[in-house]
Amino acid sequence: MEKPKLGVWLWVLAFVVMVVAVVYQRRLGPTYPLKGNAQIAGQRLDYSLPRSAENTGDARVVIPDPGQQARVLWRRYPSHDPFTVVIMAPEEIGGKKILTANIPPQEAAGKIEYKLEIGNESLPNTGTVIMRFKGAVSPTVLLLHIVLMFAAMLTSTRAGLGAVFGATEKVLPWVTLGLVLVGGIFFGALVAKAAFGTYWGGWPYGWDMTDNKTLLMFLAWLAACLLLPVAEARRMALVAAAALTIVVYLIPHSLEESAPSQQQDAVEAPHGENNGAEAVAQQ
Repeated sequence: MEKPKLGVWLWVLAFVVMVVAVVYQRRLGPTYPLKGNAQIAGQRLDYSLPRSAENTGDARVVIPDPGQQARVLWRRYPSHDPFTVVIMAPEEIGGKKILTANIPPQEAAGKIEYKLEIGNESLPNTGTVIMRFKGAVSPTVLLLHIVLMFAAMLTSTRAGLGAVFGATEKVLPWVTLGLVLVGGIFFGALVAKAAFGTYWGGWPYGWDMTDNKTLLMFLAWLAACLLLPVAEARRMALVAAAALTIVVYLIPHSLEESAPSQQQDAVEAPHGENNGAEAVAQQ
């Protein structure tokens, strides 16, 4: 048995670890906007470029108006398609002048790469932004998936810390296993089906990073729960499962999901003379 005060502090520490994981995912995950700034004509331009969009409509790229023409160059990713050029259109919202461009939607899990050109400057200044399209997901299903998975992170860390400090954890490991099963595998499958058209893209059917991370967590906590009656292995199993869970959460979400078949085929196209750009006026 752990001391009551120690138990409280372990919950506090577990909560801090969970919050750090949330912040890390939001700041470094590849589906969140790419934020930065650039000097355009001697003035600072702060930008936020989307890297994820629903395929129910055009993806909208918005930047503050720099006082000169800007354009978006985009193409399917990965592919050797020529870049399509969209001239950004001026708008005014709430007294603020902005430039906007629309990129037509792709199929679920389809990706495009794009960049902005303003005079002699490019945003981002090196490379391109990869944007992934997804289908519409029920807000309720998505919320349950997120809440249950971070609850699993909380109970996982707490169970691991308890084991480190010599507590006999009997309930939290099973709670964690149940949260991963319901939040990660069940609700995760519903989210994946709505967003990308498939319930499961991980092993043994594929190498979807998110699904495989969930599978690793589930197997780790299943093993830890089964080893609870074995005194010699219980502590190590709990610490290992908790440590693995933290590592899994530190791997950015949606890092290596597969793309639609036609986009994978497109990368096989010959290089040829296809690095030019086809100009398209924005509607």
